[in-house]
Amino acid sequence: MSRHVAIVTDSTAYLPPGAMERHGITAVPLTVVLGDRALEEGTEISTRSLAQALQKRRPVTTSRPSPEEFAAVYREVAASGASGIVSLHLSAELSGTYDAAVLAARQAPVPVRVVDTQMVAMALGFCALAAAGTAEAGGTMDEAVAAAEKRASTTSAYFYVDTLDYLRRGGRIGTAQALLGSALAVKPLLQLAGGRIELLEKVRTASKAIARLEEIAVERAGSGEVDVAVHHLAAPERAAVLGERLRERLPGLGEMHVSEVGAVIGAHTGPGLLGVVVSPR
Repeated sequence: MSRHVAIVTDSTAYLPPGAMERHGITAVPLTVVLGDRALEEGTEISTRSLAQALQKRRPVTTSRPSPEEFAAVYREVAASGASGIVSLHLSAELSGTYDAAVLAARQAPVPVRVVDTQMVAMALGFCALAAAGTAEAGGTMDEAVAAAEKRASTTSAYFYVDTLDYLRRGGRIGTAQALLGSALAVKPLLQLAGGRIELLEKVRTASKAIARLEEIAVERAGSGEVDVAVHHLAAPERAAVLGERLRERLPGLGEMHVSEVGAVIGAHTGPGLLGVVVSPR
């Protein structure tokens, strides 16, 4: 049995189909609580079901994996031949997932390095892919962690939402709460900053906000080699158009992923979400 460094992440990384299998990445699912039902993200609840529930204003909450769930995954990964595990997770400012992983790591049968990437969605996914690439090349745990942290330090995530109501209800908008008094008069552009969701700009209409989102992504990408992800919830046409526009405008584009976010992030942003992750290599 070959010994190797294994990469673990969580279901909010929203890695492209096949990527986890190709790179041997394991994702621990978060949970969406829909009414009185607890459903695992990625297997037990679809984004369509989530969007319908949100539109009907049904109660929707989310919860982290338990330390016991992480411990079980770490045991399984160790049993498969891992000599060490690098466990990369969404921002601790947004979820208790990182804390649960830290608790479980103390009892793991092999060394585990738990990293708060301060990212989410493919901003987290690109970090996991960077760590996996280093591990596949024979890198140590420290080298895999360094690759993930380097990628995180250069990656930016920006997004547009039709309404701040879902973020407000979930307590995820931080200083953007200042917008609530004028939420009906503006369309907010938000960003991940220090692991928190912060207001970036206020734009008057949805069309202008989406055009501005494109410009911000182009400015951030520059002319160097860059990977990009476009995320949405119940807005496939918007996402497809933005993806094509960015393909045309980014000379150094490497990978481009256009995908719908999962139920956990969708529960906090609501239908109409459009996001861009810009990750220089």
